[in-house]
Amino acid sequence: MDNFISRYFFNPFLSTAMSSKIVFKHPLATRWMHWLNFPILTIMIWSGTLIYWANDVYALQIGNFVLFKFFPEVVYKWFNIPYRLGEGMAYHFVFMWAFMLNGFLYACYTLISGEWRDLIPQKGALRESWQVVLHDLGVRKQLPPQSKYNAAQRVSYSAIIVMGFGSVLTGFAIYKPVQLGWLTALCGGYEVARAVHFILTIGYVLFFFVHLIQVIRAGWNNFRSMVAGFEIVKEKEVTDI
Repeated sequence: MDNFISRYFFNPFLSTAMSSKIVFKHPLATRWMHWLNFPILTIMIWSGTLIYWANDVYALQIGNFVLFKFFPEVVYKWFNIPYRLGEGMAYHFVFMWAFMLNGFLYACYTLISGEWRDLIPQKGALRESWQVVLHDLGVRKQLPPQSKYNAAQRVSYSAIIVMGFGSVLTGFAIYKPVQLGWLTALCGGYEVARAVHFILTIGYVLFFFVHLIQVIRAGWNNFRSMVAGFEIVKEKEVTDI
């Protein structure tokens, strides 16, 4: 039955010599929270940029020489960002609750279901992550052994969870610096908390682009697993019609 489904429904351009099976990969809860987090985080970044415009103090520079300013005026004009501070604050403070709730539910589900075992980096994860990077760049031919996720995925996905927790803490620290003075002080003060919050946001953007490129490289089968929950695993060579 699996062969019939995969041959005639999922890919009609494969010859009858194909032998494959359906392998379950992602549970429904993981898929729902993954796809919910994408628009939520996108709105959070967009609204945060509307807020940041009012006091855009950060730049990469050496001494007085500015290498790159966050952000050039052309970026603000391109995305129609100027003079939308109030709008940005309204969206940001509403969707932060959705971001927190989705993250909390994901963390609880991961712990209760045991999915955390697939995410926690194992011994030698940094070394194997570098090997994965070299493989993806075409420098190394062989991938290190992997299970559901490779070492680079384990490190990056675990880092995203930690980053989300950091964003919540620093976000509240700069949202209510007087009422939550103890938290602001714990984060190193208002300026440090704001800088960390901004750096984490840049980290999300970089992660998104790398993640998107990796999804494209992995192909349709990998993307389908995050939509339908399963992959079609080939058991022997497939010949196109």
